[in-house]
Amino acid sequence: MSQVASPKMPTPPNQMKKKVATVMAAVLVGHVGLLWAVSQMKAPELKPVDKEPLKVRFVKLQEAPKPLPPKSKPPEPKKEPPKPKEVKVVDKPLPPPPKKVEKIQEVKKAEAPKVVAPPPVETKPTPPAPVTPAVVTEKVVPKPAPAPVAPPAPVTPPAPPAPPAPKSVSLGGGVSWLRAPKVSMTAGELKDSCSLVVDISANEQGKVVSAVVRNSSCSPSINRKVESAVRRAQLTKYVENGVAYPTRVQQPFDFQITR
Repeated sequence: MSQVASPKMPTPPNQMKKKVATVMAAVLVGHVGLLWAVSQMKAPELKPVDKEPLKVRFVKLQEAPKPLPPKSKPPEPKKEPPKPKEVKVVDKPLPPPPKKVEKIQEVKKAEAPKVVAPPPVETKPTPPAPVTPAVVTEKVVPKPAPAPVAPPAPVTPPAPPAPPAPKSVSLGGGVSWLRAPKVSMTAGELKDSCSLVVDISANEQGKVVSAVVRNSSCSPSINRKVESAVRRAQLTKYVENGVAYPTRVQQPFDFQITR
């Protein structure tokens, strides 16, 4: 007869919890017992070791002897310069001068020639002397050497033309704002109504070069803000007869408080 294995039923959760609890309790009891056994153990007594005290002996160190200074060598005796040798001068008699031998030559006197009278010569008429043509000599005067030609002076480039003088114009009549100045103030900075005038200088392109506040009744902080705002602005070009000129413009500012 074949036996059929019946399937195992799963353990209920209550029995699993009990098994886990018993295992945990056994582990805890084991640890407690181990700790108690360790606490009951006595530490081994160590026997003291008897050692003789160390004997210390102080020895005084002797300083090393200082090296003796080197003995100075005795000065060498000065050598006397050798004395010059005496040379005896012996006067020898000079030999007698040689005798001069004068040779005397006898010169015979030449006999005077005899004068013989020439025979008579017939006189003939003398021909006229030939006429020699006159020779005209030209005196050649040397021409002076030509003076050296000085090198041409270096050509200096022409100076650049002076920039045109600035023109005083008015806003709206000659130029206008290409980018108007914007003054931003915080709340409460403007405590009262005030006004001022800004003198503006711009170049040929209309860029503001300088801005100076005058006749101002505003505070210094407002004056500085207006100047910086004008410097950031830009004017249009001022052209006259096809030539762009720098400009001078006056811009008034009037700040009013509305209540």
